[in-house]
Amino acid sequence: MFASDTTQVEIESFVAGWQVDGLRTRDAFVHFNELLMKNDHSLISFHARPGITCSLRAHIAAGEGQGPLYVMVDVIDDEPEQRWLSVCFYGDRISDPDQRGDFVPGGLLGQDAVCFDYDADNAELLSYIASRIAESYGSSLAAANL
Repeated sequence: MFASDTTQVEIESFVAGWQVDGLRTRDAFVHFNELLMKNDHSLISFHARPGITCSLRAHIAAGEGQGPLYVMVDVIDDEPEQRWLSVCFYGDRISDPDQRGDFVPGGLLGQDAVCFDYDADNAELLSYIASRIAESYGSSLAAANL
């Protein structure tokens, strides 16, 4: 479910305007968005700050409102034609068995986070991050008693 009537259109427009590059970060962004849309209790929002970052956020849908955030996928514009993804989770909602993420104190809306940089075409990392999304979704559902 989308946070507003325009969210899906905003995401589709953003993706359509994103030139494909060798890093395949656009494909990864689309993949993560599709995963989020499959989660029954997701409330997805999109926050665009062109030239800085665009942020895809997934919260647990709680009744009529939004519950806890369980993942934030930031598209970082370092160079005009080079984008990479920073995928962040609350540190207490996921494990990182391979220690591939970076611990960021206060890094996710003021709380400790674990963030993964997707800055290369890497199917193994894509799968690893997708597993963290599933883990965070599950622990966030439990925390919201759903």
